[in-house]
Amino acid sequence: MRAENTMENQNRKKGMIEMLICAALWSSAGILIKLLPWNGFAVASIRSLIAGLTILIYALATGRKMIINRKTLLGGLLTGGVYTCFSCANKLTTAANAIVLQFTSPVFIVILSALVLGKKMRLRDIITVLLTLGGIALVFLDKLEGGYLLGNLVAILAGLLMAGMYVTVGEMDGESRFSTIIIGQFITFLIGLPFVISTRPVFNTVTVLSILALGIFQLGISYILYIHASVSCPPLACCLLGGLEPLLNPVWVMLFDGETPGVLAFIGGAVVILTITVWCALDSRTDTKTAPEQSG
Repeated sequence: MRAENTMENQNRKKGMIEMLICAALWSSAGILIKLLPWNGFAVASIRSLIAGLTILIYALATGRKMIINRKTLLGGLLTGGVYTCFSCANKLTTAANAIVLQFTSPVFIVILSALVLGKKMRLRDIITVLLTLGGIALVFLDKLEGGYLLGNLVAILAGLLMAGMYVTVGEMDGESRFSTIIIGQFITFLIGLPFVISTRPVFNTVTVLSILALGIFQLGISYILYIHASVSCPPLACCLLGGLEPLLNPVWVMLFDGETPGVLAFIGGAVVILTITVWCALDSRTDTKTAPEQSG
């Protein structure tokens, strides 16, 4: 029994380390996208092509099966929309705004579940929605220029699409979720391909290294680590460690690109991140307490 507990603790620690590395890799998106002087669609397209090939090679090496059906195709289409919108938002607004507004996806899940599925909202859900909407309002009020406004709207769309993606893949098994991620990468590639052809991105040392880092590490290996981490890392730990992404993302951009969010955007972003992180933590604890115990 003691040996089993020791092994379980070791696996949990390993999963938490994998999730921490995953969040750090995710957070590099903002600065790497800023370093690329390409159209947002072109960035998303080439990044996902490289990421898709990376994950596909891993899937083949580990004997995973590709499952293609209506659910995985729908999930892949929504995933492709998320990747495309996030990349474009980073080109139109600050990296901080792009990641914070996409981070609102859990709130959209609550709203969609209430409006579409008729699920009753709990008091903490209502409070979370109201506080998050307040934070979003501050982000939008920070800079009202046309470019920032459009970028903020595209980032909000990314959050909405991500919510739809989560709802779609929620009932899937591990193989189907993995297939959805791969399908989503190649759909993103196809969405942006016309812009790659029309804009003809310039390739040099900086752009090649940046897009390889985005595709292989920031999006490819990070998802492989996430899949491994989710097996042994507790949901609460995954939630809290994943929350490092919106915290670190604007820090890297500020340090290496000099871009800083305004005061209102900073306050609004802090409200959104803190509110959703606390809500996810409370939700994870509720799920843990109400989940049936497994024996054997």
